Amino acid sequence: MPLPLINSIASWILKKRIHQIELFMKYPMEVQEEILFGLLKSAENTVLGKKYDYQSIKNYQTFNERIPVSTYEDLEPIISQTRQGAQNIFWNSSIKYFAKSSGTTNAKSKFIPVSSEALEHNHYKASKDLLCMYLNNNENSQLFTGKSLRLGGSKELYENNNTFFGDLSAILIDNMPMWAEFSSTPSNKTSLMSNWETKLPAIIKESSLENVTSLAGVPSWMMVLLNKTLEENKKSNILEIWPNVEVYFHGGVSFEPYKEQYKNLFPKDDFKYYEIYNASEGFFALQDQNNVSELLLMLDYGIFYEFIPMDTFGKENQKVIPLSEVELHKNYALVITTNSGLWRYLIGDTIRFTSLQPFRIKVTGRTKHHINVFGEELMVENTDVALAKTCETLHCEVVDYTVAPIFMNGKEKGAHEWMIEFKKHPDNMANFSALLDKNIQHLNSDYEAKRFNNMTLNPLVVNVARTNLFYDWLKQQDKLGGQHKVPRLSNERKFLEALKGM
Repeated sequence: MPLPLINSIASWILKKRIHQIELFMKYPMEVQEEILFGLLKSAENTVLGKKYDYQSIKNYQTFNERIPVSTYEDLEPIISQTRQGAQNIFWNSSIKYFAKSSGTTNAKSKFIPVSSEALEHNHYKASKDLLCMYLNNNENSQLFTGKSLRLGGSKELYENNNTFFGDLSAILIDNMPMWAEFSSTPSNKTSLMSNWETKLPAIIKESSLENVTSLAGVPSWMMVLLNKTLEENKKSNILEIWPNVEVYFHGGVSFEPYKEQYKNLFPKDDFKYYEIYNASEGFFALQDQNNVSELLLMLDYGIFYEFIPMDTFGKENQKVIPLSEVELHKNYALVITTNSGLWRYLIGDTIRFTSLQPFRIKVTGRTKHHINVFGEELMVENTDVALAKTCETLHCEVVDYTVAPIFMNGKEKGAHEWMIEFKKHPDNMANFSALLDKNIQHLNSDYEAKRFNNMTLNPLVVNVARTNLFYDWLKQQDKLGGQHKVPRLSNERKFLEALKGM
């Protein structure tokens, strides 16, 4: 298809969609209310719909009081029934696909239902919106003159009782229109390879000769791919291989610890980074402005959002609130009701709002991945930013890290113990540890209070990991590539001790 025609079509879609986005930005509560009652109407004749009498729910208060907040473990029995062929249990249309996800540390696989409505009105809609946002902000973009290098965790889909399961990226590839493959690299065949260590060179071989104009994938694994691509092509930066590349779309893990390394890979001032927030359960938010680190919460993707303030999470006084009651700069656990039949589902992520007009957010971590052993309420966002600032000041680079508590023992105070794998080591580890500790205190007042005069917490302890330690652990867990990630923070020492034993 000629480039002018592609640009004309893109421009038409862009203008139409921007108007719709402006509407939900202007009328967020009305749009969310419409979503909620649309979901209830769709599912009123399902097993769950009849159990909780969705038909009689006429306001949010009744919805909140009648339907319980659920974890995956709560929903697993009815999801399992659907995987065995039963339908109309939690969603009215037939559920054919299940996104297999093992989470970060949990070995037990989750099978997240993915309806045709979710594919069309959530995942694919979001992908188009991302391009719309980017093109709207960058009118001179040459994105469509080349291909997008996509790095997913795809494995082929497996069939079971006329249902299919696999990575979400495999489901998306299986359902995407034929033209989409022509604008992407590598080919679907290579993208669906299951073995990361054979897939990596195959991607490099296919993509190195293409005119790549954009990249999409998780920062940690994309970094592995790009460094290997430089090594194979004997180049010093990515622009020597793909001179027309202009943007990297990223998500899955925080970009903060990798930001400086990416600047070295793409050494041009106008290179763009666009963040997305998606999961097997849905696509939730995306960056809608150049050079910002906050994400626009997308309110018309068939998802109704609720929030649990983290200061009440898991306690007797836990409360769930709608979008209309959120406050700036507070941490919330995210609860979603989706057009795949996940009702008041606790996804496990934590976010905070950076803006209420429109609603923009930052992902701050996981409900299970924070440290609060000593009342310090340390979030992944704190450690990511502190580590990035420390590395920038001391001119070092990090591959991966994890943190666990050192528990109080008799008269000995507690502390935080880090395991960090460096790509470029600091000149002085004592200086690095002291500055990292100082930066965390600056970002987290609770941690600062506990560290004051070593009152509750001693200075943090840093272990320098051997090369490839985290990679070897992920390989041992069969979690190489794709969306798999290292758990950053934990309230226990199990993961850290496993690493120290490798």
